[in-house]
Amino acid sequence: MNSVAQKQNSPPRENRMKLASVVTGQQEFPDRVLLFGPEGCGKSTWAAGAPSPIFIAAEDGTAQLNVARFPRPDSWQDVLDALETLRVEKHEYKTIAIDTLDAIEPLLWAYICERDKQKSIEAYGYGRGYVAALDEWRVFLSLVERLRREREMGIVMIAHSMIRTFKSPDTDDFDRYELKLNAKAGGLLKEWCDSVLFAHYETYASKDGNRAKGISTGARIVSTQRTTAFDSKNRYSLPETLPLNYDDYVAAKAARAPRSATELKLSISTKLEKLKDEETKKKATAAARKVGDNAAELAKIDNRLTALLSAEGENANV
Repeated sequence: MNSVAQKQNSPPRENRMKLASVVTGQQEFPDRVLLFGPEGCGKSTWAAGAPSPIFIAAEDGTAQLNVARFPRPDSWQDVLDALETLRVEKHEYKTIAIDTLDAIEPLLWAYICERDKQKSIEAYGYGRGYVAALDEWRVFLSLVERLRREREMGIVMIAHSMIRTFKSPDTDDFDRYELKLNAKAGGLLKEWCDSVLFAHYETYASKDGNRAKGISTGARIVSTQRTTAFDSKNRYSLPETLPLNYDDYVAAKAARAPRSATELKLSISTKLEKLKDEETKKKATAAARKVGDNAAELAKIDNRLTALLSAEGENANV
């Protein structure tokens, strides 16, 4: 039967795109977050702070955490089975955490290589193996999206970072932090998420004669906006940096609009009173005075103070 005859014999298709079906206003769905950064900075702990999480833990990042987790996946099918189990079985979990994307990617490669009778992902030639893997990543995302829509589960995906050279079209090439994933897969996953957050230790450069050296404050933070050094994004008008704590992320999302300069100054003043390090207190006081009523800059100072107070508390418990 030709296509014209098929069209004539098929039942008429209902038009869903009617003005009566139009909805307006904001729509609230569970969050989709990708958190990446260097090893050991607290990414799994951040995810453990999400509501009622259950982990697909392909590495040992959750070993010291009191969290629910599936058996460690040995294959790509194990990963898909875990997602399907959460979709069809009764449970009270509110968040699915993938720990880590770069640990499950080799499972995906092994799966398609066995399916396609290839010796390795490179054996496909000319990058075709990574293109084939993208189709499976899309299957993975469709299953995760069903959890989000049908079971109202939040999604947290964790990945390590690595330093790659960025081939800039209009400047000299430079190094930056990127996902420790194939670039095509990383691009797909970043595009799908609502927030891509870079977790790291706060550092600054200090001049020693003609040489600059990096100094860490010890504060663990997440950056929410893209820079030349790393990719980040968010759809919630988040501050540029936040303490590496899930509750602070949720609070910043809920606030949406930046706080007023008056509110931020009061918050900074309160935190300065609690800060123990006198030298840091002097620098923060001077910085707050310098920016005046600039709410965006005050918010950065307020976030740094929150992170520093958290770091002081951690050190006090060592």
